[in-house]
Amino acid sequence: MTPDLLTRLGTPEGVNALAVATAADHGDPLVAASAVRSRGVEAELAAAALTQVELRRRAVAKFGADAERMFFTRAGLEQATRAVVAQRRAARLAAAGVKSMADLGCGLGADAMAAARAGIFVYAVESDPTTAAVVTANVAALGLDDMIKVDCADATTVRVEEFDAVFADPARRRAGRGRVFDPRSYSPPWDFIAALPTRVPRTVLKLAPGIDHALLPPGAEGEWVSVDGDLVEAAFWCGPLASADRRATLMPGMAELTGSGLARAPVGPVGRYVYDPDPAVVRSHLVAEFATTVGGHLADPEIAYVYADTPAETPFGRRLEITDVLPFSLKRLRTLLRDRGVGRLEIRKRGSALEPDQLRRDLRLSGREAASMILTRVAGAPTVLLCHAI
Repeated sequence: MTPDLLTRLGTPEGVNALAVATAADHGDPLVAASAVRSRGVEAELAAAALTQVELRRRAVAKFGADAERMFFTRAGLEQATRAVVAQRRAARLAAAGVKSMADLGCGLGADAMAAARAGIFVYAVESDPTTAAVVTANVAALGLDDMIKVDCADATTVRVEEFDAVFADPARRRAGRGRVFDPRSYSPPWDFIAALPTRVPRTVLKLAPGIDHALLPPGAEGEWVSVDGDLVEAAFWCGPLASADRRATLMPGMAELTGSGLARAPVGPVGRYVYDPDPAVVRSHLVAEFATTVGGHLADPEIAYVYADTPAETPFGRRLEITDVLPFSLKRLRTLLRDRGVGRLEIRKRGSALEPDQLRRDLRLSGREAASMILTRVAGAPTVLLCHAI
C-alpha cells in the first residue's frame, strides 16, 4: 500500500475494483486475482484491492462491522487495538472528564475513533506517511472528520499541554528487525514517553504485555488486558486517571481484579482442584488476590497455579479437577495413560522445561479417553498433575 494507491482506491475506479475483488474473494488468491484482472482492473490496482479485501476479512475480529469500510496495512492491523479494548478505554477517559486528547502514534486509528465516538476531540499523530494516509481515510469513511484531526508528524513535536489528556502507543516494531522488546528502542523513545505524565497528568500509555512493572511512573496504575484469554496489552494510567495499583481486565465480559501487585499467596499442599489463572492476572501480579477469591493457595511459591479443595466459580481462571499427582517419570506416565486408555491429552505447563509436543510424541498415546495434564513444580520438584478433561 502507498498513499497514491490508497487515493486510487477512493476513486470510482478504485471503489469498483474493491467491489469486484470482494465478489471474487473465495479463498484461492490466484483464482481471485485472475477473476479481477478479467474484469479489466489494472494489475497494480487489482493487487491493492485484493489485499484490502483480505485484510478487511481478517480485521472483522478486531473492528467488527467497521472493517468493511476501513483500509488497512498488514503491520497496522497486527498492532491495532481491538475495538472492545479501545471502547472501554475511551469510556474510562470520558468518565474522567476528558474532552480533548492527543493520540501519539495513532496507527490505523482504533483508539482515536473510539475516543471520538465517546465525545472526545482527538488530535491524532502518525509519523509514517502511508499509515497517516490510511487513518485519514478511515476517519473519513466512518464519518468522524469533525472529531479527529490527523497529522503526519513526529510525536515529539506535539504541544501536548494543549490537550486534556495524552494517549501514547509507541511503535514496538522496526522494519527488518521485527518486534522490539527493549523500551529504549521504542519510537518515540522511552525517555520521551515516560516524561509525558509530568507534562500532562492525565496520560495513558499503551505498552507490550511484557513491560517491566518497574517502569510504572510514580502513582500510576498498571493494567493488563486479555481478550478471550489472549493477553493483548498493558496500559499505564497516570495521574488522576489511576484508581488502583494493579488491575487485570478480562474481556469481553469486563471482569476486573485489582490489588497491590505485591501480596504473596499462602503456600500449601496440592488440593483436589487446580486453577490456571488468566494471563492478565498473572502478568499484573495479582495471583495472590485471585487465590483469595477462590479460597486457594499455591503449592510452590514461584509457580502461578492455585489449588483448593472445594470448587468455586470464577471468571479469572480455568478450574480442573486433579485425579493424580506424581513425580515426573516418562515411563510411569506412559504406563498410567495407557492403563487409563487416554488417546487425547491436553498439556499445560508452568515452571517446566519440557516441550509439550515432544512429550506427546514420547508418550505414544492410544485409546479413546481424553485427559488434561499439567507439568509444573511442587515445592521445587518437577511434578505432573493428571486432571479430568474439560
